Amino acid sequence: MADAAGPPPSQPSLPELPMLGLPSGVEEGSVFRSLFIAYPDSLLLVDQAGRIILANPSAATLLGYTVEELVGLNVDALVPDSIRPRHASYREAYGRAPRPRPMGTHMELVARRKDDSEVMVEIALSPLQNQGLPFVVAAIRDIGAYPRVKQALQRARYSEHLAQLGRLAVDTRDLQVVLEHVPEIITTALQVEVAMVWLLDGNRLEFRVASGVGLLAGEEIGTRIANRPNTPPGFVFAQGRPVVIPDYRLEHRFAVPRAYLEAGLVSALAVPLSDRGRVIGMLSVRSKESKRFGDEEVSFLESLSSLLATSLQRVQTEEELNHAQRLESVGQLTGGIAHDFNNLLTVIQGNLQVLEELPALAHDSYAQQLLSAATRATRRGAELTGKLLAFSRRQVLQPSTVDTRALLHSLADMLRRTLDQRIRIEIDTAPDCPPVTADPGQLESALLNIAINARDAMPEGGTLCFRTEACGALPAALRSERNDPNKDAAAHFVAISISDTGTGMSDEVKERAFEPFFTTKEAGRGTGLGLSTVHGFVNQSRGAVAIDSKAGQGTTVTLYLPSREPARTPVALDERADETIPPGLRVMLVEDDAEVLKVVDTFLSTLGCEVIAAATAEQALSTLDAGVAPIDLLLSDIALGAGMRGTQLATEVQRRFPQLAVLLMSGFSSELLDADREVPQSWELLRKPYTRSELAQAMAKVLAGRAA
Repeated sequence: MADAAGPPPSQPSLPELPMLGLPSGVEEGSVFRSLFIAYPDSLLLVDQAGRIILANPSAATLLGYTVEELVGLNVDALVPDSIRPRHASYREAYGRAPRPRPMGTHMELVARRKDDSEVMVEIALSPLQNQGLPFVVAAIRDIGAYPRVKQALQRARYSEHLAQLGRLAVDTRDLQVVLEHVPEIITTALQVEVAMVWLLDGNRLEFRVASGVGLLAGEEIGTRIANRPNTPPGFVFAQGRPVVIPDYRLEHRFAVPRAYLEAGLVSALAVPLSDRGRVIGMLSVRSKESKRFGDEEVSFLESLSSLLATSLQRVQTEEELNHAQRLESVGQLTGGIAHDFNNLLTVIQGNLQVLEELPALAHDSYAQQLLSAATRATRRGAELTGKLLAFSRRQVLQPSTVDTRALLHSLADMLRRTLDQRIRIEIDTAPDCPPVTADPGQLESALLNIAINARDAMPEGGTLCFRTEACGALPAALRSERNDPNKDAAAHFVAISISDTGTGMSDEVKERAFEPFFTTKEAGRGTGLGLSTVHGFVNQSRGAVAIDSKAGQGTTVTLYLPSREPARTPVALDERADETIPPGLRVMLVEDDAEVLKVVDTFLSTLGCEVIAAATAEQALSTLDAGVAPIDLLLSDIALGAGMRGTQLATEVQRRFPQLAVLLMSGFSSELLDADREVPQSWELLRKPYTRSELAQAMAKVLAGRAA
């Protein structure tokens, strides 16, 4: 409390006061006593020692004492401990030179009440020495009762609570911790009984109680309420703005749960929780006091909602970044795995083919059955690595001009024979739709993957529709997602849409649909690689893919593929390419894996070739420079251990021996993809694992190209 002091105690007689002109019979002493008692400000008459001589009822009410308790009490008892030394110094200095001090000259004064609570006050001091009295009158006023001051204090308190949430959001990366603290902050700041955070599910059909304080029975954490306009959260969602309920008993816009009224809750306030303009939840508070919430409370809750939404956005952004980093790690990992795995498959598949042709086993039906089963298994293994590489965009594509109308009709004929007969297949292709530039085999595989997913989403049957149409450019949303420096190279695209009338996807499932190994199917029915390989193939083809789906309303997957002319068209080859290989063709075979080298050596020998083998690029160059015999074809793996790579070897060989044909091979690794972008078109790229027939076709193609 502000300091009050007076001169040394003494008892001088009261001076003569001017006549007040009071009516007859009215005593002046009685008037002054009545004024002292009735005065609205708290009045204390204090001597120089700080002892209270008189106190009026307002002072007793403000300070929590009776008038009798205040009289004789030292004013030090009304000063908080933290400022008592400063107050004593001030009172001592004031006693030496007392002077009037009006209200408003000190604004940061605090008085301690009898219960040890504190109240902000302003104090005026009026020394009575000039009237010959050894006292000081202290007039005390509770400034917290001023409407403007009250409002400022309230705003300051709200700001402090907002700052508290801000600090928490910065200090912790655990969103659940933030969500749990929000209702506590609200109830403390607004002094209300109930505060809740509602979050809207991905399907936007239900609200879920994420956290709360003062929850009623039936409103536990995790409780769900339908997002309908006749429910409290659904009404706020429909309004899309803050909603104030002055009195639940008079509310007719939505159904008020009986539990609210039974708990004595009367008024409420709710504000939407929005993320980039899209409502994702709601903050709500309830009070037992009618008309409890005004503009200040609305502003506070809106600010809190904005701060919470920012925290949600930050967490989501961090999760998306971590997810992208994980996907990139998976992509890098799959490239390396596929390279090594396909080398193993090359050895297995090659030796199986050699065994299959051995005279001793040629007429052994049981042995042939076993060999066929093993060969099929190697093909399935190669398909699996191919899917991994499609996701990681490390497969080698062979783009050509594809007639989508013919492709879709061919695919539909096959699907009609293999899918559930209750699934109706429709094709709607624009008559003037241009062809697309894509790898036809990979495109067909992508469409088949989507069709199989559609079949699984329609267990009771439905309609599967394929549509194509030309579009001038990618939709804006897809353009912003692409990270391709050549994304503007193709100005026109063809949209291939596959729609089903199945179960559809929730927003959560849709967001993860392209994630590798993510599947909603039961164990054993899906690898989770279907849509991820589609995504990888389309992006590698300089296109884009989009999903439009809602729970219970079916799904549409749209592939956007470039419609420009291809850079090169594969040369048509005779199915019996091995017969076109010239007898005695001299091949320089470079392979660092000894087992793979043996298999390929065997393939070449059975094709009638003479093979000069080398394990490294340096060894191959040394042999070529020696000129032991003219070489017709260089067949080299791209990855050759720590030394020179196959692409570098081929470049050097072409410089020194331009007449040589070049055929490079690899296990679908990223090196093969880089080679596809960088090497001359006259070179051929062969994927591992491959059969002898596929090797012969590739050799025939590159030899035909050299002859041309």
